[in-house]
Amino acid sequence: MSAVLIAVAVLVVVVALVAGTVAATRRRDHRALPGEAPPAPAPPVAVGEPPPEVVAPVEALPGEAPGGGVALPETTAVPEVAEADDGPDRSGTAPAPVRERPRLRDRLGRTRAAFSGAFGGLRGRAGIDDETWDELEEALILADVGGGTTAAILDDLRTTAKEQRITDGDTLLARLKEELVGVLGVADRSLGFEPGRPNVWMFVGVNGVGKTTTIAKFAQKEEAAGRRVVLAAADTFRAAAAEQLAHWADRVGAHLVRGQDGADPGSVVFDAMAAAGNRSADLVLVDTAGRLHTNVNLMEELKKLRRIVERTPGALREVLLVIDASTGQNGLNQAREFTDAVDVTGVVLTKLDGTAKGGIVLAIHRELGIPVKWVGVGEGVDDLVPFDPEEFVEAIFA
Repeated sequence: MSAVLIAVAVLVVVVALVAGTVAATRRRDHRALPGEAPPAPAPPVAVGEPPPEVVAPVEALPGEAPGGGVALPETTAVPEVAEADDGPDRSGTAPAPVRERPRLRDRLGRTRAAFSGAFGGLRGRAGIDDETWDELEEALILADVGGGTTAAILDDLRTTAKEQRITDGDTLLARLKEELVGVLGVADRSLGFEPGRPNVWMFVGVNGVGKTTTIAKFAQKEEAAGRRVVLAAADTFRAAAAEQLAHWADRVGAHLVRGQDGADPGSVVFDAMAAAGNRSADLVLVDTAGRLHTNVNLMEELKKLRRIVERTPGALREVLLVIDASTGQNGLNQAREFTDAVDVTGVVLTKLDGTAKGGIVLAIHRELGIPVKWVGVGEGVDDLVPFDPEEFVEAIFA
């Protein structure tokens, strides 16, 4: 009897184990139960690859290729894109705006401030007395007009005030403006140029006045005007000057003639003249050494350069003295020395925007009779502008 019970118990355990195994296998293999459709077999997946994504097919629209995109006829070819040539830009990009010429009124704030105390005190004043004349004298001296020029201006103004019986400050200021414009005079401020042949402009001046930069600005202006320019780096004592001109020559498309450091400046000018003839250039801009104007050797060197240029009759059109406006009366002394040596034809006054000593313009005109032809009122090439006496006077009175 016990044997029978043991056999029954073993049988029950075996049946239970078989039933559990079948259920686990069915869950793992997703076997269909009675009446259930068997699942679709999964596609084989390669080891190390992600299972493929199942995407439902999409019916193509009219004119569309199966799977998306535009259906092209078999004979349609995709055109090749031609490489761009050197012709004009057809992209429709607007050209860079042309910068307007700077106004002296906007750039001469410091010079105007030197005059403003006296001028402001005179406006609306009912009478003119000794104090009035003292204030005007002080203003002119502070603006570096110079003692001699100041005395001459005020003497003439006193005569005018007496003859016209001027008794109020506003009328006196109006006559002073006329006096200053008269001192600047009606001079030829154009730069000499004769078409059809090389024209030479020599630039002289001491180191640090902005001479080489001024030459570079002129080169860019003249190239932009359609003239062919040759730059002569005749300042062979300062390597930085030649390097600076070389940079600008590349930038503006001018031809540069230079020598070795310490070479004879005359040979550079001679070679530049020859290059100008060979290239049918319009303009030769000569940079010169700028040691102290009291250096006798320098002045003799400048005379030699002038003689080399004058071997070509009529080629030398300008000898332009570059003066830093902030040097004031010292600039006037420089002008005297250079004029005696090389017959300066005009002055280019640089850095006029950064100084209260703009009155040096009046001293140069009256004491030397040399016109200020161009003035620098900023760093950009467009900030080198022709000098206009009336605009200058209006700017310091405004």
